[in-house]
Amino acid sequence: MMAGIVMNRRTFLAAAAASAVAAETRRPNILWISCEDSSPHYGCYGDTRAITPNVDRLAREGVRYTRAYSVAGVCAPSRSAIITSVYPTSLGSQYMRCSVALPEHIKCFPTYLRNAGYYCTNNVKTDYNFPVPADAWDENSRSAHWKNRKPGQPFFAVFNIEATHESQCRKRGVEYDQMIRQLKPEHRQDPTKLTMPPYYPDTLESRRDWAQMYELITAMDMQLGERLKELEEAGLMEDTIVFFWGDHGDGLPRAKRWLYESSTHVPLVIRTPEKFRSDSKARTPGSVESRLVSLLDLGPTVLNLAGVALPKHMDGVAFLGSNAPPPREYIFGLRDRMDERYDTVRMVRDRRYRYIRNYTPHLPYAQHTAYMEQGNIMKELRAAQRDGRLPEAARQYMSETKPIEELYDVDADPHELRNLAGSAAHRKTLLRLRAAHQRWVIDTRDVGLIPEPDLEERSAKAGTRYQVLRQADSEKLLRELLTLVDAVNRDVNPELIRKALTHPDPAMRYWAVVGSGKTAAAAKSTQDLLVRASSDDAPAVRIAALGALALHLGDKGAMAKLASELKSGNSFARLHAAQALDGLGHRAAPARQALTEAAADPAEYVKRVAEHALATLSGG
Repeated sequence: MMAGIVMNRRTFLAAAAASAVAAETRRPNILWISCEDSSPHYGCYGDTRAITPNVDRLAREGVRYTRAYSVAGVCAPSRSAIITSVYPTSLGSQYMRCSVALPEHIKCFPTYLRNAGYYCTNNVKTDYNFPVPADAWDENSRSAHWKNRKPGQPFFAVFNIEATHESQCRKRGVEYDQMIRQLKPEHRQDPTKLTMPPYYPDTLESRRDWAQMYELITAMDMQLGERLKELEEAGLMEDTIVFFWGDHGDGLPRAKRWLYESSTHVPLVIRTPEKFRSDSKARTPGSVESRLVSLLDLGPTVLNLAGVALPKHMDGVAFLGSNAPPPREYIFGLRDRMDERYDTVRMVRDRRYRYIRNYTPHLPYAQHTAYMEQGNIMKELRAAQRDGRLPEAARQYMSETKPIEELYDVDADPHELRNLAGSAAHRKTLLRLRAAHQRWVIDTRDVGLIPEPDLEERSAKAGTRYQVLRQADSEKLLRELLTLVDAVNRDVNPELIRKALTHPDPAMRYWAVVGSGKTAAAAKSTQDLLVRASSDDAPAVRIAALGALALHLGDKGAMAKLASELKSGNSFARLHAAQALDGLGHRAAPARQALTEAAADPAEYVKRVAEHALATLSGG
């Protein structure tokens, strides 16, 4: 009797182990291959100039998504959204190159996969705008690879191909030849035979950058092919779901860093082996999916495919696997500080229209940004503007101010050149998308209307930037801010703006100072309150008031105080001060010594703005 019990237990354990192994083999491996700075210039997307056989093969064997979008037109905010599935404007990670702390309950999504038994690797780019948590990856290095897992362990592996990055497209000579060393003569592009976007000067240098973009995509495609070959040689192609995607649009002017189609529309191709096509959303090989997809949705989709429950804090939604919700109605996007230059822009995209809200319309589109200025097309745009030969389609992008709202019918106007925000025929669409945007700002607790120097100080008290607008009165504050900023932008309700100069919340006071300092007349009429604001406890309020007094009223005392702000212990306050001085042009001469010292600032972005201000003073 005892022996029978032992045998039964052994049989049971063996059966359980066999069942576990069988279950393990049903869990898909998941491979991500991402590229940088690339809109859908691929053969499978109908681009006849593209030479992309490996991406095209994935599309033939998988599903090609035609409406996939990043949440930002630049890498770090985009990748912050992807790895957490939380909007950067909620985390405070929407600025290019910042470092925020994550709330304790928000994890990088591979952490949940690791807890479920997956082996997770990243090779190698992170760029999340926060330090990589120790529990995010099993391996995170240039040698990270799914091959290093335990036998039979399912994997989630990311390979980031950098060949298409903006920095590569602008190279010339030996450096560029090294990047395309694998290409054969038939893979090269003739710059004279390409069709250029209408907003670029039609010059040889512009055409060379455009041609090199295509060639680098081909070089990237070859590297993608090598990753697919590794799977095939390991016999894992039919056990692995393969995702190919780009982190945002082209690494060229009016694309990268912005929120247009050229900025946020990305390639997304997913190959799902037959055994894992458990629902109709996986589709048949070679099919096309037109649903709206945000890159914010990638993490939830991977978790859903792996059978891992989605955390409630995620903003993204799964679009593959069982129980996936209905398609999105809207995609939301964001733009804030791009390197050393501040701007605040938000975007809503539905299946046909794109709505853009410019919260700093008094600032130029193409503010001087040192890294961007290195690009050959950017140089051509500056030269064309100086020489009076700027293409008509480029004039908005190169203008000194922006419209408050932009609305584009992307189907009819793919280059987004005709702003329909003032069109009576499109009024209902404008109001619908404007309302969707405002709901999103409030629902997601967008911290973007709080200036970064003050956001940094608030986060020190709240614990994280995420917690700053998670207080009891946060929704009320956001609604007040939206109303005030609208009045500031549209030059209406001066009494509201004047009252806000003494509001208890510094974000309200900041925007009131912006409104009061927009023109000399406004500054003169509120001079007493601007003088008071110039001693405000909040650095951004103080600096904005000093800048307005120096710019419009020639206040020498304000100029001296503004220069002293370059010594602030808050690096973002120093950046605000440097930008205010830079905006004075030649009138910043009394601050030359302070700017010279700031040109050696340990904060790179402060240094860049100070250098630009000094170049202006020197006639550069």
